[in-house]
Amino acid sequence: MYDLYPDFNIDIETEQKKLLNADRIVLQFPMYWYSSPSLLKKWLDDVLTHGWAYGSKGNALKGKEILIAVSPGAKDEYYRRESGFGYTVNDFLRPFQATSNLIGAKFLKPFVTTGASSINDEKLSEQSKVYLKYINNENISLLGHFE
Repeated sequence: MYDLYPDFNIDIETEQKKLLNADRIVLQFPMYWYSSPSLLKKWLDDVLTHGWAYGSKGNALKGKEILIAVSPGAKDEYYRRESGFGYTVNDFLRPFQATSNLIGAKFLKPFVTTGASSINDEKLSEQSKVYLKYINNENISLLGHFE
């Protein structure tokens, strides 16, 4: 996304057309400070407009699937409610789930690669294969509110 929009001037019409042509929307990003990179936040703000994505007449994305593929830097054991950061990765992704609910989309269980800051090439290659299989799976479950 940074290659497409290095100046942060997002082509809203082009992005909306891409979304209309997709059945499954994959948002893939590294997790920075328990959130997404700033350009993704701006993209959401600019592209998911009132009257198009939400509101009384905004239903362009209703029924589409949204899948988050995220790579937090810390290891898995830190993303626990009872230890570490005190929150799961899914907890940090709740704003995306709320957005999905607002636009009438189906929020699928995310694909998470923890420990991204220290992953080696072998593990990355292995995880890439798992990722490709996951995003092409037609039967990914929805993420529940308390998972």
